[in-house]
This record gives sequence, C-alpha cells and structure tokens, in this order.
Amino acid sequence: MDFDNYIINIGRKAKAASRIMVTVSTTMKNNALLNMAQALIDNKETIIEANNKDMKAGKKKNLSTAMLDRLMINQERIEKMAEGLRNVSTLPDPIGEGIKRWKRPNDLDISMVRVPLGVIGMIYESRPNVTVDAAALCIKAGNAIILRGGSEAINTNMALANVIIKAATIAGLPEGCIQLIEMVDRQLVNKLVKLNDYVDVIIPRGGKGLKKAIIENATVPVIETGSGLCHIYVDADADLKMAQEIIVNAKTQRPGVCNAVETVLVHKDIASEFLPKLSQRLIKLGVEIRMCDKGLKIIKSAKAAVEEDWATEYLDLILSIKVVSTIDDAIDHIFKYGTKHSEAIITNNYTNSQKFLREVDASCVYVNASTRFTDGAEFGFGAEIGISNQKLHARGPMGLEQLTTTKYLIYGDGQVRE
Repeated sequence: MDFDNYIINIGRKAKAASRIMVTVSTTMKNNALLNMAQALIDNKETIIEANNKDMKAGKKKNLSTAMLDRLMINQERIEKMAEGLRNVSTLPDPIGEGIKRWKRPNDLDISMVRVPLGVIGMIYESRPNVTVDAAALCIKAGNAIILRGGSEAINTNMALANVIIKAATIAGLPEGCIQLIEMVDRQLVNKLVKLNDYVDVIIPRGGKGLKKAIIENATVPVIETGSGLCHIYVDADADLKMAQEIIVNAKTQRPGVCNAVETVLVHKDIASEFLPKLSQRLIKLGVEIRMCDKGLKIIKSAKAAVEEDWATEYLDLILSIKVVSTIDDAIDHIFKYGTKHSEAIITNNYTNSQKFLREVDASCVYVNASTRFTDGAEFGFGAEIGISNQKLHARGPMGLEQLTTTKYLIYGDGQVRE
C-alpha cells in the first residue's frame, strides 16, 4: 500500500472541500446535520452490529472496564449522538460573525470577522462518538475534517462515518468535507501530522502516549486536548452532605472520562467527620480508596497512597484522598499534580471560593459543583471536539467558536500609504 498517495489524496479532497465549505449557507449546513441525525437513527442496527465486533475484540485484548465503556455503542448512545447533531443545528452559525469594527483617521473601515480554520485533522482513541461530535462541529463551523480513530473502534467508526458522510452529501455538502482514514497503520498518523500543504490544524484526543507522539512529530499546528487529573477540595466550611454527593457523582457516574475526579483533598478540621461517611459510600459503589498517612489514621482499611497516585489519571473506580492543613496546601497540591483541566472547591466560605477561583490554574474551576460538567453539551455548545488544557487559541471545552479563526476586512475609497 502506498501510504503517501493514500494520505495525500485524502488531504487534497479535504482542501478542495474546505474551499467550498466557506460558501455553504447556514441553512444547508443545518439541513445536513439534521440529515445526519436521522441517518444515525435509521441505521442504528448496522452501527451496533459493527460495535459488537469491536467490543468482542476489545474483551479479547483485555481492555479495562472503563475502556470498554468508552468504546461501547448502544441505542441510547446513538440517540444521544443524534440529539447532539440536532442541538448543533440550532446553534448560531459563527461564520461571518462580526467581532469588532472601527474606523481609522484616514477613513479606512476595518472589521474583524470569524472564518473557518480550514481543514482539521482529528486523531482520537476509543470513543466512537467523537466521530460524530467532531464532524458536527467542524461542519457547522465551515471546516472540512479528516478523522482518524483508534484501531480498537475501527468497525464502529467506519459504520458511523459511512452513515454521516452519505447523509451530508445528500444534503448538498461537498465530497471530502468529512473523511475517515480507514486504515489503522500508525504510519498514516505520522504522515497526517506532517501534511502542512493540506491540513491547517491537528487536534489529538486520547491518552498521554498518543498526545506525546503527535506533539513530538507534528509539523502541522496542534491544539492539544489534555488529560484530566481532576481534584475536588473539601474546605473546612463545606456543606459535607453536598460534598459527598458531588464527589460520588464526579467519581462514579462515568469513571473512564477525563472530567471524572481522581484526587480528593480534605481539610483536616472536617476529615474525622467527613472521611468515614464518604469512604463507606464509595466502597459500596466499588471504589478503591488510596489514602495519605493522615487519612489512614481515620480510615484504616484504605490502601496507602504512594507518590505515583497523586500523578495518576486512573480513569477507573479508584480515588486518592489526601488530608491538607489549609486551602493553600490544597492549591499547592493542585499546582504540582494537576493537568489544568477541571478543579473544584466545596465551600460556603465566599472568601475561600474566590481565592480558589483566582489562584487555581485550570481551564475550568468550579465552586460547589461536580467536575463532570466540563463538557461541551453541558456548557451549551451542542457538542465538543475536545477539552483543551493549553492557553493558545482555545482552552476548555472546544465548541464552534474554537473551531474558527479571524479575518480582517478593510474597506477604503482610494487610500494610499504615505
């Protein structure tokens, strides 16, 4: 197989499609998204059948329960994907939006407007819903997208892509605006991230190994979606019942996702009262607790935490807990081990809440709410293409606006520079 020609042909088609996507009307884009949503529902049996093959292979490879959960597609998840497409169709079209406008002393009229990024290469692992979510947002934002999912989900991704590509084309979108790399050889990833003539930006979404490899090898600009080593700090002035409910939700609702909590920090003044009740609840739900030395004096049955635990994104029913003396200790711990994803404080103390919001460096910082809300749909974006922990171009859940750039439009009436 000639990998160079294969990937270059995909790039050429995407680049050609991106030129047309700039001209596509909002109505056509919305109709395409609605077509794609209905096509998912109409073809759910085919999609689930393809997913069953991936699930069977995943079990043979001994993928973790959390990884299998990320991989699994059922009727409910297909309906959620379709709902996400419909939601994106209702969002305002960002393309052409005027951001600001001003007039210079020489009467030049200058405005800044939103325009598509162009061609986006999306490289991701495990979660096949990304195939649909990423395509939806890229289409609405006027981009072409090249999708490259993980080998563990290849059958599901191919089924999903075939369905939405056909539906988009029937609605009038250009051929090549959505493409899936259907080969799982890793050489193709290395070639995609160097396809500067055709691809404008790469967005990786997956584990540390995937992101590290892409960042080290890419010559195309990369928007990095980070790992989620999320913390919840339970302050001395917290509502302990609220704290317990938030932690249980953040750890157990879906432990295999990046916005699940991995470490809980508890103020020493409430540890003796809070930890027994919290631990009892978590253990009943199958959570393994790894406790610091101070915490072990309160919960003797817990497993002792080691240094590695504080730096681990478990993506599983495992939670590390540390007792801290002050809010500053909690913030210092987050600064040392956090990944700048999502951090939360549970407190009724306004001064402490504002200190936490101001001093914690993360894309999303919460007061009295679960970290599980760091999600494009929950933020009202319709869907998300990923959650960026970096500070250039995009940060936090990436919706439509984050998939655009800007252009300056300058109107004159014969001005020349002196």
